[in-house]
Amino acid sequence: MVEVNKGQTLELYFVDGTPDGMLTATLSNWSGHVLMTPRTQLAEALKRVEASYTGVYILLGQSEDPDKDSRPMACIGESEDVAARIRDHDAKRLWWDTGILITDGKRLNKAHVKYLESRLVELAKSIGQLKLVNGNAPTRSRLTEADESKMLQFLAYLVAILPAIRVNGFLSKARSITANAVQTSPLKRVETVTVFKMKTPRNDISGVAELRNGEFIVQPGSVGRKAWEGDAEHSYRQLFHDVVMSGATVDNGKNRIFSEAYAFSSPSAAGAVLNGRATNGPAVWYLASDPKKSYRQWEAERLDEATLPNKRRKPKVRS
Repeated sequence: MVEVNKGQTLELYFVDGTPDGMLTATLSNWSGHVLMTPRTQLAEALKRVEASYTGVYILLGQSEDPDKDSRPMACIGESEDVAARIRDHDAKRLWWDTGILITDGKRLNKAHVKYLESRLVELAKSIGQLKLVNGNAPTRSRLTEADESKMLQFLAYLVAILPAIRVNGFLSKARSITANAVQTSPLKRVETVTVFKMKTPRNDISGVAELRNGEFIVQPGSVGRKAWEGDAEHSYRQLFHDVVMSGATVDNGKNRIFSEAYAFSSPSAAGAVLNGRATNGPAVWYLASDPKKSYRQWEAERLDEATLPNKRRKPKVRS
């Protein structure tokens, strides 16, 4: 998929002034429009002009049987009149509580939205964080080469927006091996990569991670606990489940082996998934180049270096 590889401005508009009510989301340099509404405001949302356009939609709700599958439920669809299709879903589907309408004025046609629907379903299935209630996977419509390129770019912007409005399940945390290489092109920003290691010998757990571009990326070959052993109510339990469902690990009967690189938001999140319980990440990860220095110590040194120039500045003396 085409990636959005430059800075963007995200504009969120809370329609009724509350963050948990209806909102719209747009990006700079993108003509698409996202309308997110709780089911309690569905009538008001479907009166808006964008709801009558051709577009795709996502319906989200909590699992109906969390003991068997705790993943959020989702339905992805398309229509030449999004409002009409969602009214139909409102009468037939009771489980959903949030609706997301994705349009682009009058620029999208039936072939465009069928293509977007198919790609969104493929993404959700490949990542595995959502339980799709769609029937058969929709087939991609045939597009011209130019139109397919436009829809891939449209999708890239959409996938960048969705996590910002708390809609997860469409952004993969898996990272390819080739993407881990340090970029040295004079046209690109040079990335700095710092490698950390972690071991819990009594449980045969060991991990290698790269801190790169703000992501803590556990590397293939890292060995983690087979199942979650920590507090059942801890938020990292769901993260553990998400990683398993993503297919990034392989169960060898005793442990889980990372078969591909996987990006985490922090060393604590990565440590919790590897150990199968909440872990003080900064204290258990150590520099590969200096095994006696923990992530916490390394981070403290960097913070000191960042503030040192300010400490050295002499105050201006007014004459």
